[in-house]
Amino acid sequence: MNRSNLRTWTVDANDGIVATAGVLEGFAGAGANEHALLTAAIVASIAGALSLGGARWAEYAAEREAQLRIIAEETAQLSLEPERGIEELALNFERRGVSQAVARQVAEELSVQDALAAKLDAQHNIREVIARTAPLVVASGAVLFFLLGAAVPLIITLLVPAPLEDAAILLAVTASLIVTSVVSARGGGTLFWQTLARTLIVGLGTLGISYLIGTLIFA
Repeated sequence: MNRSNLRTWTVDANDGIVATAGVLEGFAGAGANEHALLTAAIVASIAGALSLGGARWAEYAAEREAQLRIIAEETAQLSLEPERGIEELALNFERRGVSQAVARQVAEELSVQDALAAKLDAQHNIREVIARTAPLVVASGAVLFFLLGAAVPLIITLLVPAPLEDAAILLAVTASLIVTSVVSARGGGTLFWQTLARTLIVGLGTLGISYLIGTLIFA
């Protein structure tokens, strides 16, 4: 698990926590009974996890296909016109502020080592091709972490007495959001307090609005 995936999956866990807790708060505001609360939350958790996993899979699969298309195009061009590949590479360095003579020298030296890799890096920012299994791995992780997040409010609903559920869910969701904010901030190199503030505003705001809507609909 690399840092990028960890940060993404932390966000997915946040989504699971907030989405499921939001459903519970909305139905609670509408006066739903325990059975209706659990049914709605479980269905929302499964649907949300599958939807998110599908979106992640489609996103990574499309990105991999785009990379492969670019690689095929560059490979064909280099096989037919190797000199043109060097010229394009040199021009790319010139645009970044390198002098013409130095840009040409660097382009030639890189092309001798690996012309395709040099062009992919300099012109398309492709340093590593997405693995064939990556879309499935990322999608599976998204589903798993969303469900792990969703399990927090669900477990509380199952174990905590009804009069204490709202307070317990709010407390647990807040604690979970703090933990995921720590992981997200470290993984993304962002400031913890800013990450925490954004996460809490979105998370707790979602719960409050969901409860309000449920109350207003069935007022």
